[in-house]
Amino acid sequence: MRPRRRSVPDGNHVTAPVTPSFWVWIVLIALAVAPHAATAQTPPYVAVLIAGERDVPVFDRATAAMQARLQEMGAAKSDITRLSATPVTGGPDPIAAATLGNVSRAIAALSPAVGQTCFVYITSHGGPRLGLVLAPRGEFLSPKILDRALNQGCKGAPAVVIASGCYSGDFARRPMARDNRIVLTAARANRPSFGCGADFDFTVYDKCLLAAMTPGTLWRDAYDQIRRCVRVRERDEDFPASGPQAWFGAKMRDAVIGQP
Repeated sequence: MRPRRRSVPDGNHVTAPVTPSFWVWIVLIALAVAPHAATAQTPPYVAVLIAGERDVPVFDRATAAMQARLQEMGAAKSDITRLSATPVTGGPDPIAAATLGNVSRAIAALSPAVGQTCFVYITSHGGPRLGLVLAPRGEFLSPKILDRALNQGCKGAPAVVIASGCYSGDFARRPMARDNRIVLTAARANRPSFGCGADFDFTVYDKCLLAAMTPGTLWRDAYDQIRRCVRVRERDEDFPASGPQAWFGAKMRDAVIGQP
């Protein structure tokens, strides 16, 4: 077979023949670059996780499980702050006390990068029209205080807020109900939630929440799954209905778990 001649198009430019080895090199380069491109993706969440009460271990257990779940989704450990009513001052992973000041400052300092979502999860006891308990100093995190801290730390960035406790339904109303937020609560504003006993691994709501947080699932679908799960668990335990609530802002109606 005669060798292929080089062609001369318009002008004086000479185009060399494209050989099979050229495409082999292109494929090898693409394969080498792909893993680095995947690892360079922005972590999905910057998070503050709060265990507000210390009388039973279910709350700290839930924030530890939530941290593990977020890290499985690609969240960086350095982007997750845990606070607890039982602080840990020594060791490689200190946990600050869940005082109102510490909680507000941690949320106000979230500062998500482009493509990241703010994630705030608090699990504790609650008081009607007061908010959720922060036991170290006998304080409450109210919807108004949480809204102010989120405005400072997240501004217009997407935010997912989960308020797990008795009478937490007020968190799904104004001022917390904004276009860039999803808010999930464990109960209506006038109802308790359940599962805070020493014989529970997690509260009823927290166990259902963790089970529903599957990456790639719409948050709206996860909420429906949580409600069904809570209903079944409460019926099995002979608890009255707590009525979990939710707010899905206009910008968050199609938000997906584990994705910006």
